[in-house]
Amino acid sequence: MKAAVTGVFSYSGRFIAEELLARGWNVVALGRRRPPPADSLAARVDFRPLLLDDEEALRAALAGCDALANTYWVRFEHGGTTFADAIERSRRLFRAASFTGVRRVVHLSVSNASADSPFPYFRGKAAVEDALRDMDLPYAILRPTLIFGGRQEVLVNNIAWLLRRLPLLLLPDGGRCRLQPVSAFDLACAAADLAETDTNVVLDLAGPETFTFADFVGRIKAAVGSHARLVSAPSAFVSPCATLAGLFLRDRLLTRDELGALTSNLLACEKPTTTGPFSEWLEANASWLGRDYANELRRNW
Repeated sequence: MKAAVTGVFSYSGRFIAEELLARGWNVVALGRRRPPPADSLAARVDFRPLLLDDEEALRAALAGCDALANTYWVRFEHGGTTFADAIERSRRLFRAASFTGVRRVVHLSVSNASADSPFPYFRGKAAVEDALRDMDLPYAILRPTLIFGGRQEVLVNNIAWLLRRLPLLLLPDGGRCRLQPVSAFDLACAAADLAETDTNVVLDLAGPETFTFADFVGRIKAAVGSHARLVSAPSAFVSPCATLAGLFLRDRLLTRDELGALTSNLLACEKPTTTGPFSEWLEANASWLGRDYANELRRNW
């Protein structure tokens, strides 16, 4: 069996590709940039360019593939690329998959995606889900909360980076909001399981531990030996502070949608659906966590 996976040399796509390879699948890595030869996955996958604005090229890239695991999305609008562009590119990718005879699409969405969401990121994710449902393709839609795991992870790493360097860290609205982080390894196992089925399904992915944001940050602080003070601040104050910090770092540290989703408890589900606990991963990886800053703009733009 052969699966095409987008984002193999980014973050979540790497975990999915590694899990599929471990199960004996052949993997086609669809990416915007060819990986360096030193990358451990470079010699194990068939790299093909991901040309999302060229449907003929997408059909050629997907030729011979039995399944498509899609992680493509944009975290924020930048450089002329909008959420509307990402929706249309996703639709184009799904059309190409249908045309070439791909028998199964496993698509990575986000927890609590909704067309009625006040946040454009979550509305866009819901629109991509609808675009996939409109295709004549068996599908599995995964809706993870906050994903953790691996050295390519951004959010947890950068919280640790700030805690290692700043005298204080702001907690929006006291950090009372809840989140339920899910392991990237569990996500990859779920994606690989569903690639081997043919039933249409929408599956929430949330880990076994639920934290308040204050507790979540407090645990990271303790793990990395930080002495930073955790200070409550209104969300309306946290947002411009994050924007200012992003200008200094030449990055987007935290978007309005991410802050709104966090404080609206959109990174939690009603019940756990996976087993990998964040606390154990944090303890095992604290030595390197936050040593280097993960720059999203430099990595993906």
